[in-house]
Amino acid sequence: MKKHVRLGVNVLASGRHDAAWKKLPDAAQLSTDIDTFARIAKIAERGRIDALFLADGPGGLVEESFTRPWRALDPVALLSALSQQTQSIGLVATTSTIFGHPYVVARQIASLDHVSRGRAAWNIITSQTPVALAAYGIDKGFGQDERYIRADEFAQIVTGLWSSLPQEAILCDADRNIFVDVDRTRPIDVQGRHFRSRGSLSAPVGPQGRPVIFQAGQSEDSKAFGAKWADALFTGQRTIDGAQKFYGDVKALARANGRDPSQLLVMPGLFPILGGTEEEALRRKDDLDAGLDIAFLHSELARHFALDPDDLPLDRVLPFHLIDTREPHVPIASRWPRKQILSEARPANWTARQAALSNIIGGHRMIVGTPEQVAENILHWIDNGAADGFNLNIDIQTSGLEDLVDGLIPVLQRAGRFRTEYEGQTLRDHLGLAPFVDQRDLPPIRVRTEV
Repeated sequence: MKKHVRLGVNVLASGRHDAAWKKLPDAAQLSTDIDTFARIAKIAERGRIDALFLADGPGGLVEESFTRPWRALDPVALLSALSQQTQSIGLVATTSTIFGHPYVVARQIASLDHVSRGRAAWNIITSQTPVALAAYGIDKGFGQDERYIRADEFAQIVTGLWSSLPQEAILCDADRNIFVDVDRTRPIDVQGRHFRSRGSLSAPVGPQGRPVIFQAGQSEDSKAFGAKWADALFTGQRTIDGAQKFYGDVKALARANGRDPSQLLVMPGLFPILGGTEEEALRRKDDLDAGLDIAFLHSELARHFALDPDDLPLDRVLPFHLIDTREPHVPIASRWPRKQILSEARPANWTARQAALSNIIGGHRMIVGTPEQVAENILHWIDNGAADGFNLNIDIQTSGLEDLVDGLIPVLQRAGRFRTEYEGQTLRDHLGLAPFVDQRDLPPIRVRTEV
């Protein structure tokens, strides 16, 4: 049987396109308007989409805050509110393993799982931007190796706490005056290099057994970490060849960790712009692009290539010979987007303008066309070992989401590749993941690393 498509929606109040807000009324309120977020959630649920995905970056105002509506609200707080406005759709909250303490995250996500009746997920990130470091009063970030040691300890504590208070420990025995049987709890004792935690979580094991774990990234360290801890991976992949390699790598890593590779989903980002005809979709993109700051995008493109904007005339083909000479000098943070942009630009012989307008800020692959064309592309990737589904970016809310739900989703449904009704209540049900069974020995568990 052909695999069913898994679809999430990356939630931004105005939409992913950086000029979308210029088409919307009352844009000043969008970053905090609960009614807008509720409307997005309800439309996505009407389309039977798997989950709402709230990306986030810790810290104060980031660069995008000065040019477009930004991610202002705490993801867990916002998703808790949306859980009361919806019935079935999954709720994915992003938090970092660099800042804060894992006990807080464990309790937040467990609480979200209970209030949503089993629809919560934790999206793990390991980013440490200068804005975030400044907000948390940290003078210097962690090196690559140390970031993932820290992330591993963080995940040990969070997942251990999620299993520390089983439902069977809640006896409610009035005759013996025992509400929680301490002998049936599974307290943790983790003494790591970065984090320490002992005891049990106050929230009992939730409806899913364990909330779903997503992880975002594409580096070798990220792939290894995700293959160990995650149920699903979000990644940026702009060509099918690169996506197939990523897909094969993480499935092999999952198998090497003793896991069933089918229980680790790969969901790259995808940015569809839809129209009734291809020409209509192109006009929609052109209309939105007209509101962009092309000078800013031009400078960003030059930064990724370690060149000056003058080296990249907008309407000439990219000077690949010159770009290639600068590769060793590209900052580490720019290497991945640079590689992804070039993977699309080389075979198509893009001009600098085409590259600059290819979603280099959002980072994900863009498709402009009819629902049928986009559906065909989605199925081609899934049927050729490049993805299990996609995390969809919406050009402009809520019209772009409505086009997707009323145009793209029915095409996938007619092909027998997407649900017409939710199959169950929990996010694990939606994603086709097996019920979580904790394989650890009986309590207490102890994990100790050199401090």
